[in-house]
Amino acid sequence: MTNYKLQNVATGRVFEDSGWLLSDPLDNNPSLIRAIYSNRQLNLKESSLGLFRYSDWLPVKRSLKGSGDTITYHSKRLGTHLGLENLYISFSGYWPQIGAAMESCSFKETEAYSVCGRLEKDNNDVLVVASAGNTARAFARVCSDNNIPLLVVIPYDNLDAMWFKEPIGNCVKIISTPTGSDYFDAIELANRICGHEGFFEEGGAKNVARRDGMGTTVLSAVTTIGEIPQYYFQAIGSGTGTIAAWEANLRFLEDGRYGDRKMKLIPSQNRPFTPIYDAYRNGSRHITFKSEDEARKEALEIDAKVLSNRRPPYGISGGLFDALKDSNGDVEAVDNVELREAAALFKKLEGIDIHPASGVALAGMIKSIERLNIKRDSLIMLNITGGGEELFKSHNRLHYLQPNMVIESTQLTDSKAQEIRSFY
Repeated sequence: MTNYKLQNVATGRVFEDSGWLLSDPLDNNPSLIRAIYSNRQLNLKESSLGLFRYSDWLPVKRSLKGSGDTITYHSKRLGTHLGLENLYISFSGYWPQIGAAMESCSFKETEAYSVCGRLEKDNNDVLVVASAGNTARAFARVCSDNNIPLLVVIPYDNLDAMWFKEPIGNCVKIISTPTGSDYFDAIELANRICGHEGFFEEGGAKNVARRDGMGTTVLSAVTTIGEIPQYYFQAIGSGTGTIAAWEANLRFLEDGRYGDRKMKLIPSQNRPFTPIYDAYRNGSRHITFKSEDEARKEALEIDAKVLSNRRPPYGISGGLFDALKDSNGDVEAVDNVELREAAALFKKLEGIDIHPASGVALAGMIKSIERLNIKRDSLIMLNITGGGEELFKSHNRLHYLQPNMVIESTQLTDSKAQEIRSFY
């Protein structure tokens, strides 16, 4: 068990983690909480532990089997093509050639293992996770392998993301929102389900285990490079990964062995769905939409469907707005054509396929290099959050999960909730 406490980001109050806390129980004002670890310096464990080699900075009660690690390497081909001498790529996915072994092909595995490692071993209630795809696949695999009851809530149109190398155990069930719905609709249904006995919410960005699991991408980069990068690039939907990168950076400043630099955080969104880009470029802490229908329409138009969060942790204390301001960061926006060209460039030069969201990150980086006139010798971290799916699928016969129920959030009754609970 990792020794840590929790801190209210807004007030600074430090308190014990009495269980599955997602906020400060003594403060009703909106604020993220943050894990404060007793080990101020990160001591890496053996690489065979996968993600749990970073357990000094993970709020976990146990290690789980099967986890992989983000692999960071110095890019020569892409770096040379872009005129960058110190481009480091942190790759989360399936790429045996470099040692990357995440079978979900997504860095969402970092979240899933950390969140599930925070659970008590004797937990019998059902963990509820809303997802647009990659998160659902990662949690399903981790929970199946470790016999943890899980309910995935996912839009029906995103079910093609529920593929696996091996059949998934009966401890994992799927509920879908109807065709034409999006990620936000899945979140609404998941929240309503969690209002019934026997279920509890994973928590998303509010869960310190999710953020610190995602932050291991930065732990991989900094410990590999030997110092904190100057620039950090990633695609975002909720922005939780960028918040996690910021928090990891702050811990390295306390560690003291990797320099005193704050990375300039530059996440990217996929046009036309760009609520964070629009708000931050307008200098606003608050996100607004023309209408919910327009937001849903734009979310369905983007290639990187996993980036379609309509309620990101942006303006909340300790959220993305604060992370960007503290790091003197910025936000980019790229369209579907730009992300496809970037993904094709990555495959051509680096030799592996990447997810659309990773194409967004690379395309955003390319635009920022030109716009900000980034120097050739700048130390850059590019967070490739998913890749190798084409390679993985070519190596394996896949199994697909189908929903146990398709339902709108407004149709959820007590009897329907009881029916869902009876699946377990």
